[in-house]
Amino acid sequence: MINRNAETTVKTLAEGYPVVIITGPRQSGKTTLARSVFPAMEYVSLENLDTRRSAIEDPRMFLDRFPRGAVLDEVQHCPDLLSYMQEKIDFSGTAGSWILTGNQQFGVLSEITQSLAGRAAYVELLPFSVSELKDENNLDKVLYSGLYPPVYDRNLDPGIWAGNYIRSYVERDVRRYINVKNLSVFQRFIGLCAARIGQLLNLSNIAADAGITHNTAREWISVLEASYIVFLLRPHHRNFRKRILKSPKLYFHDTGLASWLLSIETQKAMNLSPMRGPLFENLVISEILKARYNQGKQSNLYFWRDRAGHEVDLIVEDADRLIPIEIKSGQTVTTDYFKGINWWKNLTGEKESYLVYGGDSSYQRTGTSVISWRNDAGLERILR
Repeated sequence: MINRNAETTVKTLAEGYPVVIITGPRQSGKTTLARSVFPAMEYVSLENLDTRRSAIEDPRMFLDRFPRGAVLDEVQHCPDLLSYMQEKIDFSGTAGSWILTGNQQFGVLSEITQSLAGRAAYVELLPFSVSELKDENNLDKVLYSGLYPPVYDRNLDPGIWAGNYIRSYVERDVRRYINVKNLSVFQRFIGLCAARIGQLLNLSNIAADAGITHNTAREWISVLEASYIVFLLRPHHRNFRKRILKSPKLYFHDTGLASWLLSIETQKAMNLSPMRGPLFENLVISEILKARYNQGKQSNLYFWRDRAGHEVDLIVEDADRLIPIEIKSGQTVTTDYFKGINWWKNLTGEKESYLVYGGDSSYQRTGTSVISWRNDAGLERILR
């Protein structure tokens, strides 16, 4: 089994909270993580129809079966169970009694917030990090294949797997939570989103191309966010005496899914694709986001762009420091790569800066730390 970077966080949280919730997209490894970290705890899957029926029909009796707690998998199927769990937690108060997993945010987190406020800690588990696949050094392969565990655990064809994942997601989650009359239109909408990776989100533009209304596009973006298909990177709010843009940028949680939606079918095609640069930017930002989530923290990531066109790909806001990061897919670092960072540093007076690129070496240049996409220690230094 590939060890997950979130293991230490999950163990630590279980020492201080009665409930630890591991949430994230389907097939990101939540069940495997929970069972490997807590092998002695009883495991129950609410995906099982008989088990689910028991939990729904008599929740008190169901919970009484586990006097020492349990790992409850796919808890989103029985959200009302959490209200009854609160009674047992308040009575015993034992830390680490219940480990819950859920494959999406729809409704579940709101139920947990209401029922288990102050009693539960959260870890959002996304697909593998590059650092967890220690032997994977081929950038085009990572961009094309993505980082979902089944692709690596079962040596599956990335394109076939991604296609099945999207179709299954559209059939199961979308139909369950929103009224989509034509599923092919929704899938086309996801593809249009993939073509806009790294761009400012323009709902009117996407809606027009998809043949839907602006309000429908807004609703569908929210659904994609809630089910961990896409995430929005917000502009940093401090304007430094400049007029800044207010629209977020659009990214995918996994470049493999985005590659399939973009009809990139091989590693060679990835190397030649005009989307390779945006997908690399997507990869780096999602890797830093995973590092935050693996620590049990929320996103502190932004981008910065003013109306004159000056831009920094990523801003990490950490306590009293703002860290600019430029992201370039090329293997040769050029002077142009530093234009945005240098402008921003001159404007803000900040000294620390980073450039993450598609090459193999890491070094200092013109006051900026140049970091290889494979340099785990360098990326961790950004997030210290």
